[in-house]
Amino acid sequence: MRKLGKTSRSDSDQNGPDGSDLGSSSVGVNKNHDSSLKHVMGTANYVDDIAEPRGMLFVATGLSTQAHARIVSLDLDPVKTSKGVVDVIVHDDIPGDPDVSPVYTGDLLLAKDLVSYVGQPLFAVAATTQRLAQQAARKAVVEYEQLEAILTSEAALKQSSFVLPTRTFVMGDADAQMKAAPNKLEGEQMVRGQEHFYLEGQVALVVPLEDGGVHVHASSQHPSEVQKLVASVLGVNLNQVQTEVRRMGGGFGGKESQAAIPGCMAAIFAIRNNRAVKYRMPRHDDMVQTGKRHDFWNRYRCGFDADGRLLGVDMELAGLCGFSADLSEGIVDRAMFHADNAYYLNTARIVGYRCKTNTVSNTAFRGFGGPKGMMAVEAMMEDVALSLGKDPLDVRKANLYAQGRDETPYGQKVEQHILSELIDQLETSADYRARRASIVAFNKAANENASQLLKGISLTPVKFGISFTSTHLNQAGALMHVYTDGSIQINHGGTEMGQGLHTKIAQIVAQTLGIDYSRITVTATRTDKVPNTSPTAASSGTDMNGMAAQDAATQIRDRLTVFIADHFKTEKTNISFANDCINVAGEPHGFADMVQLAYMNRVQLSATGFYKTPEIHFDKQAGKGHPFYYFACGAAVSEVLVDRTTGEYKVTQVDILHDVGDSLNPAIDIGQIEGGFVQGMGWLTTEELLWDDTGRLISNSPANYKIPTAYDVPEKFNVQLFAAQNYKPTIYRSKAVGEPPLMLAISVWCALRDACAASANYKIAPKLNSPATFEQVYWAIDDLQDQLKQKQS
Repeated sequence: MRKLGKTSRSDSDQNGPDGSDLGSSSVGVNKNHDSSLKHVMGTANYVDDIAEPRGMLFVATGLSTQAHARIVSLDLDPVKTSKGVVDVIVHDDIPGDPDVSPVYTGDLLLAKDLVSYVGQPLFAVAATTQRLAQQAARKAVVEYEQLEAILTSEAALKQSSFVLPTRTFVMGDADAQMKAAPNKLEGEQMVRGQEHFYLEGQVALVVPLEDGGVHVHASSQHPSEVQKLVASVLGVNLNQVQTEVRRMGGGFGGKESQAAIPGCMAAIFAIRNNRAVKYRMPRHDDMVQTGKRHDFWNRYRCGFDADGRLLGVDMELAGLCGFSADLSEGIVDRAMFHADNAYYLNTARIVGYRCKTNTVSNTAFRGFGGPKGMMAVEAMMEDVALSLGKDPLDVRKANLYAQGRDETPYGQKVEQHILSELIDQLETSADYRARRASIVAFNKAANENASQLLKGISLTPVKFGISFTSTHLNQAGALMHVYTDGSIQINHGGTEMGQGLHTKIAQIVAQTLGIDYSRITVTATRTDKVPNTSPTAASSGTDMNGMAAQDAATQIRDRLTVFIADHFKTEKTNISFANDCINVAGEPHGFADMVQLAYMNRVQLSATGFYKTPEIHFDKQAGKGHPFYYFACGAAVSEVLVDRTTGEYKVTQVDILHDVGDSLNPAIDIGQIEGGFVQGMGWLTTEELLWDDTGRLISNSPANYKIPTAYDVPEKFNVQLFAAQNYKPTIYRSKAVGEPPLMLAISVWCALRDACAASANYKIAPKLNSPATFEQVYWAIDDLQDQLKQKQS
């Protein structure tokens, strides 16, 4: 069930910089995703759908079977003589730089003397078919000398094994406040990672060009990164590599840095053999050799008053980064940035460890590290409430940021205080208080009658910072062409992965020019059209690329305005753009007619747009600054039904109220909220990443890694948009919607924890790690019963 909230777009936001009327039908309204029909009909082209050039080769890789070992010998003769094999490469065959790290160093395209995780590529094969390449890759004979492997965050902490230095945020004297506090508690939790499980796996198709260049068809959130690393491994200039991304079949962060690897591998073979080359990872290989969301081991201590208001907090967040840094610097930073979530901590010390282990290098995932930091503080809220015998919602509301209580542990002030109003509205619309009272009564009766079913409910908020925490990435470009028939082609630096970015860009251009949406085509993202692009990540795709597209469209509109004013001998104030026309002194002229007239008078009808996010800065050494342009907020109420005898449960109802500012497209935004919530629910309930004691991933296929299905989506699923403009001058006062909804699913985990606590009459905090699988819930309830028996004895 969907409910669309009202928007609050002001009249001034319907107008351009010159005050002209831009029409009112393109933004703030529902528009179908530009590829929705193609998705349904199967006509949307992905990399693997591109017609294969004659003589194309297919790549497979040989993978390490050891977590940490020296390579004693590598016999590839059986591989080279295998049927269909055309070429085989090892580390020393890479013509340029073998390191494909996105930021620091350590990510070798092919291992040389040492392997650092199970699944690390040792060599690559190019054959006439993919099956023959895979068969050949399995024939290598490898001899190893095993070395000690570090496989967990706990082990890494004990051995001080880190990929990057530890960082700390400090606000006030937390130790003194905790010591003086009337109430204290501490806790710890394991929050496991998550497999991206995009429908389209990692893939690239590379076509060699003249003069040693290549054209890379990639499935990547970061085409410029692919361009940079392909050029680096080939030892050529960036201008000899063109990267193109039409769309991805899902990304979720997993195609931000590591999607460059297939392109690099295929490019080497393409140049060596002067043939087109495709490298598509089989699902099993993709799951084994690419990074995931980080495991986090969180520890916390806090002091609080009788109302549950926090006085001092000490947190340690240990991210399992894998064998190299990849993007872990920013990921652990973002976990630290969001360890407060929506709450004023008063005084705090937050420490972030970047643990080095002999596992695949973990990488970006929707929310970056934010969800892991939020989990720690939400567990703390639950524990504080249980210790005081209070409703967790009351403790949460007592700690919300507010005027005078608005400084974050990293020094940024929270400027827009909407969470209190948003939570109150959701509390009323979801009938939270009555439902909680009914659930408490239900559980009391269940305990008295030894019934097997328990219920749980929780309302949790989200405050998520919007911007790249690496300041230089907060920039975007766009290229717009207006053709003489009035049709428009727009290209921008963002990539489409199903989130509707291209649709919103077209809406923005249509609104800016006052023209019909159907006139606009958004073309595939290409590095030879818009250079030096940032990844489509950090929920900033529309914020940045939308502003760049608007800049380009505004330049075109201003040029047309100047020309028309001169041509018709009138003032510029007499010209407006609306309803697919250009109005001159009140007389409408068709947009296409005026474009043709402008062309005949030699007016430039192409423009490049640019945008950089203002106001953001952060001093990493001091741990202080203003890393986010604004915050996107939301809240969710989740209710669960649990069978205490088996741990099985079902999410029975979810109510969401989410802040997207003035929505550019309510239908797409609600789709993002629903999808993000379900993905977050999967992370916290069913998606269990497991390794054996040798470092081998054992949840390596759909048979043993369970993403949510339609059956898991609650039958009562209410989503409403909160009516509030963005206080910052973003594109038409909208807010980002990509990542924040995922963290609304923390309410499901808290509801499960609430149901577990009910089995002990809300007297003891349950030990429930995530994901809260059926087994985890069962053992949490069983542990509570053991504690109750010990107290009674």
